[in-house]
Amino acid sequence: MVTASPAQAIVGGIASPQPYSFMVSLQYDAPRADGHRCGAVLIAPQWAVTAGHCANSPTGAKAGVPRGWKVRVGSLDVTNGGEVAEVDRFYRRHTTYDPPGEDIALLHLRNPVQAKPVRVAGSTPAVKTPVRILGWGPSSEDCDDFNDTTCFSNRLREAETEVVPDSECWNEGDAGSASTLCIGRITPPVGPGTTDSGGPALVRAGSEWELSGVVTGASAKGVNFPGLYVDVTKNSAWINGIVSGTDVPPLDPVPNVEGAAKVGDCMGSVVRTPTARPQDPALVLTNGHCVPSGRPAPGRALVDRPADLKKPVTIADTAGYPQTSARATRLVYATMTGTDIALYRLDKTYAQLAAEGAKVFRLSTTPMRKGDRLTMAHGFHRPSCTVETVVPHLREDGHQQDRAVRYATGDTCVSRPGYSGTALLAPDLNTVVGINNTHNRDGEQCTNNNPCEVDRNGSVTAVKGRGYGQQVHQIAACLTEGSRLKLSRPGCTLTSATSPPSTTATGTGTP
Repeated sequence: MVTASPAQAIVGGIASPQPYSFMVSLQYDAPRADGHRCGAVLIAPQWAVTAGHCANSPTGAKAGVPRGWKVRVGSLDVTNGGEVAEVDRFYRRHTTYDPPGEDIALLHLRNPVQAKPVRVAGSTPAVKTPVRILGWGPSSEDCDDFNDTTCFSNRLREAETEVVPDSECWNEGDAGSASTLCIGRITPPVGPGTTDSGGPALVRAGSEWELSGVVTGASAKGVNFPGLYVDVTKNSAWINGIVSGTDVPPLDPVPNVEGAAKVGDCMGSVVRTPTARPQDPALVLTNGHCVPSGRPAPGRALVDRPADLKKPVTIADTAGYPQTSARATRLVYATMTGTDIALYRLDKTYAQLAAEGAKVFRLSTTPMRKGDRLTMAHGFHRPSCTVETVVPHLREDGHQQDRAVRYATGDTCVSRPGYSGTALLAPDLNTVVGINNTHNRDGEQCTNNNPCEVDRNGSVTAVKGRGYGQQVHQIAACLTEGSRLKLSRPGCTLTSATSPPSTTATGTGTP
């Protein structure tokens, strides 16, 4: 099914001359310095509606209790004025954007606000119905720098436009158009953009405004305008059931994801060898194919390079929120030959991280074997895994890893995009014994994102859907005091920076 992309921002129109009592700025984990993340709309004194993809908890819950979420209600400016309230619960209709017409969420406020809510429209607006759209997104489609206040102002903007035919937003045959509204125009461009998601499409009902839609994203036709809005009217039964208290979904249980680290675009884990000292700089482990400055070449390794992570490494608490963070100071080592690993040295010691309450895992010195039970330490959940077999060689796109593990069919720990670098834990949940790295997406043989297995006789097989992890027991023998690497140490078998490339090599997935 073709789906729409989350909205980028309001383009066109003017600065709003007066505030709207029901207009809401949702503020948490914002990409902007002014704190604004998404738009939302007050529909009751203690309830606001927004886009589903705007209500993201660390563990991807459908219904939950957020931490640090607030709303500013009824102000022109996202930094002052109006009323500020804490969000104490959220409910998403779906945990994905599919279908886009149900990309909607409700936010419950801890305390009711005094601002006047807007009424939800009783019917879907027809094509050519005049619409007013609001938002704090960019003023131009060329805006891409959140720090540019001429593009991303903290002042509310609005534009007059209309509902246009679905064909302006959807290709013929697309199944996702149900419960969406196509609003805006291409020339000159008028519509929503980055940080406008969740904002309203308003229609007139006499002298009052009514809410017909909330921003879900850009057109599914590969262009930004017109924009796609969730048809709020067609979600009114779901909304009313929750707001009235007659049909409230239960809150999702929160899995324990303590220690899951975010390393660039990948997952990771802070690890220490059996001989590491409290005063040693901490090391974080992820995949070699996750190195932002470029993947290691086949048969080679990157050794002692400048750190290339733009953002700090964050380490999750039990609920997935950041417990603490640290900056990478050096890329100690990275390779995609033999295994698929990268080690970064951090600007905090193991003792400092422990004092800040961060989870640090022990690094195993023994290999994974057939039949081993594992837990995948992802930031969303902790699925269970079984090693179905140890593969002599795994090849993919010019790289080769040795003694990779294949996950048993039917296990919950399926490797997928976004899971690169996730630690594989022993049953004690304290020891990292491996690292997730790839899966075969399309059934192709030995190509990028399609690893193939090579047995001891050289026979090659590739099966769509198979997921794989890599060994990490080789690492400890190559580290010395101060979290430094010494590839010449006795027992160190990691690929060196100058090792000749293998003539049979190939291996790895994408973040």
